[in-house]
Amino acid sequence: MTKAHDAPARRPARAVVRAAAERLATAGVESPAYDAGELLAHVLGTTRGGLVLVDDVPTPRLAAFDALVERRAAREPLQHLTGVAHFRHVELAVGPGVFVPRPETEVLAGWAIDALRQGQVRGADEAHRDARAAPVAVDLCTGSGAIAKSLADEVPGARVHAVELSPAAYAFAERNLAGMGVDLRQGDFATAFDDLLGTVDVVVCNPPYIPLEAWESVAQEARDHDPHEALFSGQDGLDAIRVLERRAAQLLRAGGVVGFEHADVQGEAAPAVFSATGRWADVRDHRDLAGRPRFTTARLAR
Repeated sequence: MTKAHDAPARRPARAVVRAAAERLATAGVESPAYDAGELLAHVLGTTRGGLVLVDDVPTPRLAAFDALVERRAAREPLQHLTGVAHFRHVELAVGPGVFVPRPETEVLAGWAIDALRQGQVRGADEAHRDARAAPVAVDLCTGSGAIAKSLADEVPGARVHAVELSPAAYAFAERNLAGMGVDLRQGDFATAFDDLLGTVDVVVCNPPYIPLEAWESVAQEARDHDPHEALFSGQDGLDAIRVLERRAAQLLRAGGVVGFEHADVQGEAAPAVFSATGRWADVRDHRDLAGRPRFTTARLAR
């Protein structure tokens, strides 16, 4: 008969997560407890909430978990380890080769969703449009397809178009947007959608905007694992935004709106790109949930 003291020690999930979180914190991970919980839930095929029901983590699963924790401690992105990113109400497949969507971009997506829902995009030429026509949205630099998928998910009556240049990122977007009714194309956002010129209601974009000189200040997870073409944009970080200004002016109908993300230090410089051209009205900058300058919106003048 096996004596009680000979039985293997149980490994409650909470204890396993706590030990892993301490290890991740020592490695400099910003959200160690959250990441440890997500990784354990991933290997156990449950959710973080479901971990409270796990009284003993099986040894094989514990070994798999330890391997993932080691990779996360080396600053490999959490989403690359689980293969999943959550954005607003949708789930996205992500991995090496595609930019991992950030929570702060959800605010920009929310602005575009509100514009489509509330009819804010209807402007000077409304009298010449069929009021029942589906609003048209274009997501430039779609990456994983996060914003485009959210638009299609939350405004099902909208006609959503998206474009991505990188073959690797396009493959993720194709997977994520399958069945959503989104017109996804591969190409350069500077020249995409010639067939939509002057007809678009909302242009939304999360372009690259980090100055090349800011290389050392970029978080290790992004610098080492996100595609550089999704991060850096010239010496001042505004090159892609300048291209966006020109293309949005061509795509939008009069009174249509554009919204784009920028770095928190570009709260004046990014809107100025649009204001300086004289093509735009209602140029405004907006803050994210942390109170930092995060995205600019503008309306194409008549």
